[in-house]
Amino acid sequence: MNTFGNKFRVSVFGESHGPATGIVLDGVPPGIALQESDIIPDILRRKSGARGTTPRTETDEPHFLSGVYNGYTTGAPLCIIFDNAGARPQDYSEQPRVFRPGTADYTAQVKFHGYQDPRGGGHFSGRLTLPLTAAGSIAKKIIALHYPELSINAQIVRIGNFVVTDPSGFSSRVEALIDKVVTEGDSLGAVIACSIEQVPAGLGEPFFDSVESVLSHILFSIPGIKGITFGLGFEETLLKGSENPHKGGIAGGITNGDTLNFHLAVKPTPTVGTKGRHDACFALRVPVVAEAAAAIVMADFILSKSEFPVPEAQP
Repeated sequence: MNTFGNKFRVSVFGESHGPATGIVLDGVPPGIALQESDIIPDILRRKSGARGTTPRTETDEPHFLSGVYNGYTTGAPLCIIFDNAGARPQDYSEQPRVFRPGTADYTAQVKFHGYQDPRGGGHFSGRLTLPLTAAGSIAKKIIALHYPELSINAQIVRIGNFVVTDPSGFSSRVEALIDKVVTEGDSLGAVIACSIEQVPAGLGEPFFDSVESVLSHILFSIPGIKGITFGLGFEETLLKGSENPHKGGIAGGITNGDTLNFHLAVKPTPTVGTKGRHDACFALRVPVVAEAAAAIVMADFILSKSEFPVPEAQP
């Protein structure tokens, strides 16, 4: 299915080289001041054009079709659409006869019996992270209504074999890596770290709707994500129980009030040496998408909390 969430539900639609992509948000509270320009900053962080990203040019301008009136959310489903002005479906005229390795070309053919739109990955394309990013911008507004101090920040901490120890030297080293991999006609993956600070305690549920479970669910929906760890991740296996600080901001599937942090593994773009316009390192555009996914989960958990105060149990 293409819908995620409980109280705050997001439904994506569109294809990479179709007329448009978009998202429908259900559960947005009424009365939130909102204009298209409010979501542009996050969209620009995802936008292509930087070295190592796809040469495909898109305006990425959001258009509200419903759910906003006189500059405020109405409480009705909010629909945002993005035109695919830079689509070039002719680049994929050989599909579906030729399946690109490492992509969803073959599995989509099997799943949908050949009726899918195969151009540039169709509905499986990274292009669908654009409306997801827009949804995250609105989720951040919802969060700010309840917990204005909560912040979500993601950044690349490793790209290829280069570990980012000094963010100030990131650009020059990355440019050299990207130039080399572009010359070779290849691509790079990366590791992204995300932290959510000032998280209130008590969000999440035990077992199947634990914070880790729900975050993993949506984060693995981002094309190219191959792994996620929380806190120290696999490094915890190297420690004794007495040595483990148990960092990560989650205990029993529920936030404990500490900073929540996780790492994502992003695979190198598989469409190497194929016709079309592709990212040499799609991960460069993923940090803001990871933030959006995390914001959607946090907003959903916050809205799912009981509206009525529960008295504390007496000892």
